Amino acid sequence: MTIRILIADDHPLTRSGLAEWIKRNENFSLTAEVENGIEAWRSLQESHPDIALLDIQMPGENGITVAQRIKEASIPTRAIMLTSFNAQPYVMASLRAGARGFVLKTTAVRELDIAVKQVMNGGFYLDSKVAGVLGDKDSTPVPLSSREREVLLIMSKGFSIKEIAAKLCITERTVQAHLTSVYSKFCCRGKGEALLVALKHGIITLDELLEGTSLDEANTQC
Repeated sequence: MTIRILIADDHPLTRSGLAEWIKRNENFSLTAEVENGIEAWRSLQESHPDIALLDIQMPGENGITVAQRIKEASIPTRAIMLTSFNAQPYVMASLRAGARGFVLKTTAVRELDIAVKQVMNGGFYLDSKVAGVLGDKDSTPVPLSSREREVLLIMSKGFSIKEIAAKLCITERTVQAHLTSVYSKFCCRGKGEALLVALKHGIITLDELLEGTSLDEANTQC
């Protein structure tokens, strides 16, 4: 299946470079190439691309605002933020707005390729260079149980609560209880923030986030 991608960035060189990368990849197609948030939102409403590569700092509306509008309108487009900034507030704001990936413009093209495919498959991607500024807590969080960590990691791969329950042979209510406990221990409000805290403190590694979960084939017989 061809992955349809929109590019929104106010830097011509960045746009042209990304467009050329997309055109060279037989698995990707370019739906639009725009230079500001207003044009991005208009194009998103018209074409509903699979992936939107959104620059955070754009004229009109910034990328985070566009991601928030995608989320609120329930458009089936997954947002990946492109930025020169890796400060913690940008990461947190992006995730709260519904972005599924955060990539620095200095990253290698092969990493962006991984990011697009990971997010398209329902997962979550963070540039490795963001690791040093993850989370909003300096103190070490309350430790997770092995099951809580397991549930959070599988959730990061894009599995629903129902699917996690089936994989781990537990009820959906139990899955939700584990997630509620994770959010409480980490003093956060959802999966995105919980993943940031887990990554910052080494509870989940970036390699684990990028790799397929080892539970894909395990623990499926109740």
